[in-house]
Order: sequence, then structure tokens, then C-alpha cells
Amino acid sequence: MRAEAQAHIDRITDALALIRRFLDWDVATKRLAELNEKAEDPTLWDDPKAAQAMMQERGRLEEALTATREIKSEMDDAVEMIELAEMEGDDSLVVDAEKALEALAVRADRDKVAALLSGEADGNDTYIEINAGAGGTESQDWAEMLQRMYARWGEKRGMKVELIDYHAGEQAGIKSATLMLKGQNAYGYAKVESGVHRLVRISPYDSAARRHTSFASVWVYPVVNDDIDIEVNESDLKIDTYRASGAGGQHINTTDSAVRITHVPSGIVVACQNQRSQHKNKAQALQQLKARLYEEELRRREEEANAANAAKTDIGWGHQIRSYVMQPYQMVKDLRTGVTKGNPSAVMDGDLDEFMAAALAQRVTGETVDVEDVD
Repeated sequence: MRAEAQAHIDRITDALALIRRFLDWDVATKRLAELNEKAEDPTLWDDPKAAQAMMQERGRLEEALTATREIKSEMDDAVEMIELAEMEGDDSLVVDAEKALEALAVRADRDKVAALLSGEADGNDTYIEINAGAGGTESQDWAEMLQRMYARWGEKRGMKVELIDYHAGEQAGIKSATLMLKGQNAYGYAKVESGVHRLVRISPYDSAARRHTSFASVWVYPVVNDDIDIEVNESDLKIDTYRASGAGGQHINTTDSAVRITHVPSGIVVACQNQRSQHKNKAQALQQLKARLYEEELRRREEEANAANAAKTDIGWGHQIRSYVMQPYQMVKDLRTGVTKGNPSAVMDGDLDEFMAAALAQRVTGETVDVEDVD
């Protein structure tokens, strides 16, 4: 068998192995049988909320198991076709089978990522909060690059992107910004971006063209929907109002419409200034606060699960450093996952799928890549 075909087979096999490992195949198969039996119970819909949650779980499991079986079956058929074609000396049939394997490998990678998105809030919309670190203009410019990167990534995936909060830097870039991405599995895909992001590049703001290291922090937390009940005590909140920043206009800089809420017990601070009225900004900020509190709860659960199963992963929300090396006309490399992209402008314009897929797989499996020293 030719090397190209074998490479596709290895890629498909690895993807299927990851899916089976993550799903815990035998347990998932047994669980699906139980759910199918429950679905036939005529009293199921006496509790619509519980029934809906059960049917969603059933649908996810059935889709993952069926897709995995189909990919394995189609791969076996393609391998058999190649073996027969090679015996008969039919090169055109071999080429067709290799193309089928290549398409199947792409599908297996896509299904692999989808199978990993089975967390409690993975299907929710998401907030992405970006804050510039120490370093002045350099870090503020890097923070704005990240904001643009996530916004364009969301747009390319068909998500609706809203700018919730924005604070511009003095010379360039941003001090902080908060995006809301609305779309299928928005939080599931984006959650691996939580943490500190480091950029090493030749600074465009340095006349001596020296290399600079910039830092920015990214927090990703799910939008809380109606199914999630988060109680917030009003006495625990410190609410400040201020004038919104931005390009100005008839209303934006003339009243104290922007709202900042501090949750005193946890120290969480959220802000919103994209709405015209203070009332609407306060409501949006409260939604952000509930989302942050919910994310804290999810992180606590994950840490407990990781403590029980330390081999699974050692990467937690907000505890990783994602490092990128970027120079003009060269490559961008994510030093955490080892994924390299040959076009820096494409990465900064939202071509993040490979980075996110690799980080998500690494987060679940615990397979890490050595981070080279770039300082």
C-alpha cells in the first residue's frame, strides 16, 4: 500500500481511537441502550425539561456512535478496494480509493472535535474577555490582535459576534474588550483559549527593530441560558457607572451609561457599555457576572474530576500559557500544541481551527507538546 494511503489510514485510526477513548465506548453504548429504552416510556414527557435533556443526550450519543461506526466501515471498504486494485494493477481505482480515504480523514478529524464537545455548557454561546498585560503599547496591540482574531474566527464559522465592552489604548490597541459569540458550540470551541497568550515578534513600534514579548489574558465563559439558575445576592454587588469610551456620537459620551459590576465575595469584575441605556447595560453586565460565576463552578468541577483522574489532563481554565512566534513573512507557531501556520495574516484574521482543534484534543487527552524557549 502506498505511503499516501497509509498516512490517511493512520490519521483516521488515530481520530477514531481518540473518540472511543473519550466516549468510553462500552459505557457509551450501554448508556445509549438505556436512553433508547427510556424514550419508549409513555410517561417520559410528564416532565418536559428532564425529557428534553435526556433526548439531547441521546441524540449526541447516537450521532457520535453512528458516525464512528460509519467511518470505520467506509475505511475498511476503501482499504479493501485498494488491495484489490493493486492486485489487478488498476492504478486509477487506487487513486480513487486514496481520494476517498483523504475525504474520510477530514471527516474523522471533524467528528473527533465534535465528539470532544460534550461538556455541560459546550453548546452555549460564549463571552470572550481580553485584557492587555504589562508592556504598554506592545501588549495593548497584541490584545487588539487577539480581539480581531476571535471576532473574525467567529464570523467565518457563521456566528454572530457582538462587542460588549471596549477600552482603547492610549496610542494603539486596546486595554480590554469583551466579545459575545452566538453560534452552535461556541463555548465548546473557544474554551481552550482561556489563559495567558504570549507573542514574540519584531516590534513595529521599536525603531531599533528589536524582538519584544507581549502578554494578554483571555477569559472564556459560557452565556447562561434559561436552563441554568444562578442566584446573585444584590448586597454582594458593587455597581459603578461611567461614561462609555469610543468614537463618540449623539449619546455615547454624554451620559454615565456604562456599567461596571464588582462581585465582592469572588472579586469578579464585569462591565458593559454597548447599549444606549444604563438599565440595559446593567442587565447585560449581570448576565456576564452570572456567566463568570457559572464558569467558576465548571472549573471547580473539572479540577475535582482531574484530581480523581490525574492522567486525563493537567490543563485548567486560566492556567495555561499559549505562546506564538511571529515575524514578517514567516510562520506562526502555537508552541503549546506544536501547530504551525504558514501565513501570519491568515491566523490573525481568524484561521484558528487547527489551533483550537489541537488545543481541545490536548486538553481532553492530556497529550502535551514540549514548549521551546523563545525568550
